[in-house]
Amino acid sequence: MSGGTLNWRIDEREGARIAAPAGRVDESTATAFTERLIGEAGAARTMLVLDLSGIAYMSSRGLRALTLAQREATRSGSTIVLARPNETMREILAISRYDMIFKVADTIEDALAG
Repeated sequence: MSGGTLNWRIDEREGARIAAPAGRVDESTATAFTERLIGEAGAARTMLVLDLSGIAYMSSRGLRALTLAQREATRSGSTIVLARPNETMREILAISRYDMIFKVADTIEDALAG
């Protein structure tokens, strides 16, 4: 990551799209994160697994991106599962109560199992 960008790794497994961004979701990266995440949510056929293991921090703008991506996923008939959050991300998801909105899985395999 450099210059306010996130690196993304995309994979397909068991019919699900797995998106793994890496870096910080903050003021300098939030717009690009939002656009890419909404695109990935729209491209997922049944499920988008968002692998959070590479996300060191997420601001409120990143959380807003999750909400917008969830709307897109619903429109396209898929679901979003958050996977492998580190301790910082677990705390952010808990404080914002996003762990009540999204399924949060400890592993990619757990996310794929539904």
